[in-house]
Amino acid sequence: MTENLTKETFLEKVFNFKENKEWKFEGKRPAVIDFYADWCGPCKMLAPILEELSEEYGDKIDIYKIDTEAEQELAAAFGIRSIPSMLFCPSEGEPQMANGALPKADLERVISEVLKVEK
Repeated sequence: MTENLTKETFLEKVFNFKENKEWKFEGKRPAVIDFYADWCGPCKMLAPILEELSEEYGDKIDIYKIDTEAEQELAAAFGIRSIPSMLFCPSEGEPQMANGALPKADLERVISEVLKVEK
């Protein structure tokens, strides 16, 4: 199941940008973070796909959602200009950003290539 993050839970589970200038992933497993807004049509189309992926990958990855309207500081910290935007955070190495509502097959490919996780 996807989990909504606030700034506080983001700092704890993903990246504490208040304390670290360099990227340091805080998560226990690779993560996909969906920056969205309730009024965004493509975001609404993406939501059930992310729920499916969450079920299919189980405890191999975490899928988080950040409401850019409620968490404007987080959106600004990552330079989010268009939504949906997805941040892919591997356990090791730098995160990668993708913009737009990607089809499920593309999301699976990025999870495999960037996060190094298979179903």
